[in-house]
Amino acid sequence: MEKSVRTVFARYESEKIIEKSRFLTYSAHVESEEEARAFIAEIRGKHSLATHVCYAFIADKTGNLQRFSDDGEPQGTAGVPILEVLKNKKLFETAVAVVRYFGGIKLGAGGLVRAYSSSAAENLDGADIRVLEMCQQWRIEVDYTGIDGVQKYLSTHTCTLLSTDYGEKVCFQVAVKKSGADGFCKELVDYMQGRVFLEKGAEYYAPFAE
Repeated sequence: MEKSVRTVFARYESEKIIEKSRFLTYSAHVESEEEARAFIAEIRGKHSLATHVCYAFIADKTGNLQRFSDDGEPQGTAGVPILEVLKNKKLFETAVAVVRYFGGIKLGAGGLVRAYSSSAAENLDGADIRVLEMCQQWRIEVDYTGIDGVQKYLSTHTCTLLSTDYGEKVCFQVAVKKSGADGFCKELVDYMQGRVFLEKGAEYYAPFAE
């Protein structure tokens, strides 16, 4: 069965000052290395005068596509600490960029590791984290006499109503977590005493709040 995946759902920005250096952190949902690098390039474009733009990303659902950069900071003091935060928070398809404007006080290797890791962690603590779960789309067809029954059933079960079409019969399009789809459909047929037609549609990942 496809695994659930934690990810940043929407872009988030945060800022902190450490020993007069300004650290601006950006996080975003990305679904490929191309998207991640485009995001990093966008941040670089916004902060062309910054001293460093360090980053890390895990751009797939398996954790195999990992990249990072110290962007001129001492090796191992920026990119890897950011990447470790992503790993510790079990986040995938997520990119984090930390922009530094140097304030004149050197932080030392340990100070830099703490600065970049804390900037990434605090940003992600404030970001909108969602869980991507494999869903199945189902078409539910009933006579007009069955509308109230289906609507009541849907309102008391975990699913997402995508659309309702009123034609010769009424068709509801719903998305259901794949892990619970069999039970959802069986219970619906029982609830409607068999007076319902179900047709399975596409499968895809969809975001759910934790």
